[in-house]
Amino acid sequence: MLTLQGLYKRYVTTDGTPGGGVLGVSLEVAEGELFTLLGPSGCGKTTTLRCIAGLEVPDRGTISLAGRELFNGQRGVSVPMYNRDVGMVFQSYAIWPHLNVFENAAYPLRVAKRRRYSESEIRKRVADVLGLVGLGGYLDRPSTQLSGGQQQRLALARALVREPKILLLDEPLSNLDAKLRDQMRGELKRLQREWGVTAIYVTHDQAEALAISDRIAVMNDGLMMQLGTPQEIYHEPNSEFVANFIGKTNLLPCTVDIPPSGDGIGRVSTPAGELLCRFRSPTRTGQAVSIVVRPEVVELSSINGRTKAGPNDFPGTLVSETFLGEIVEYEVDIGGAINLTVRCGPLADISPGSAVVAHLPKAAVVALVDSAQEQSDAGSIAHRDKRKDE
Repeated sequence: MLTLQGLYKRYVTTDGTPGGGVLGVSLEVAEGELFTLLGPSGCGKTTTLRCIAGLEVPDRGTISLAGRELFNGQRGVSVPMYNRDVGMVFQSYAIWPHLNVFENAAYPLRVAKRRRYSESEIRKRVADVLGLVGLGGYLDRPSTQLSGGQQQRLALARALVREPKILLLDEPLSNLDAKLRDQMRGELKRLQREWGVTAIYVTHDQAEALAISDRIAVMNDGLMMQLGTPQEIYHEPNSEFVANFIGKTNLLPCTVDIPPSGDGIGRVSTPAGELLCRFRSPTRTGQAVSIVVRPEVVELSSINGRTKAGPNDFPGTLVSETFLGEIVEYEVDIGGAINLTVRCGPLADISPGSAVVAHLPKAAVVALVDSAQEQSDAGSIAHRDKRKDE
């Protein structure tokens, strides 16, 4: 449905220094997919969305929607926003305060440039889409009398009423309180599935991205760091940045003792001892790597007077526990060499000061190339793009 090739948009500050943007993003979004651009503030995700919408003009690259070229820097093609067949929901919703619910939803049809809609068409389309988002009984209500969640639904209805080929959502839930945000996540996903519309969703909220996305592109400093399903991004991070940004994690420096064999399992040396783990790519003996261990995969138990029982078992001392509702977060000191975060159900037989054993299942521990190499690679890409500009 959507293809970006080498999309480049560089902002420059008043003193001439680079001020963010995107540095050669390429991706494809399938029809009916809910695709998320995820990253910290200033990473380039909203710039990418605005380029797709036609609100920003890229410096170079191509954008194609359903086989139609919307932008081609080399050929001088740049289709205006009103002619791109996209719907957009902004972070602020941009609801017209002087119009009621019906007229807010009808506005895109009344001002459409590509075709004229009869009054009967407008009434039917607006009634259908407001019914879909749960506002069927609010047609005549002033938009100023809607709650935050209702305003979000109205903004979505207004974007869908023209039946766009693609729906662009720029952090649409960030203005809602936590409970309503959780509720609206499910509603957004349900509506997108029922309508069958292709959607690109921008957010900096990792939990939100994992909950609603078919695929996620993690961005940082204008670059796309990793692209994959929520499960791949969470369980198979390809860099320290992605591992740290997506959820809470334990990230430990190590050295390769035995490179991975046919099953992908190798052995590393950690500050607390040897550890079997899974490798995503070939490595060599002595190479510096980092291992990623999610807090919920660690198995914690009382030591009961025994010493280290087997591979990937590490004796330690429970330092602290934090109640988080359905789970408890424990901090474990492993011989003064590693501080390990563990998340699990409450354990009745341990408390701060207790001797414990932390077991790290080898299949759930992932080894990554060290961060210095990762940063060097990212720097090479940025330097190459800078030279192209010059």
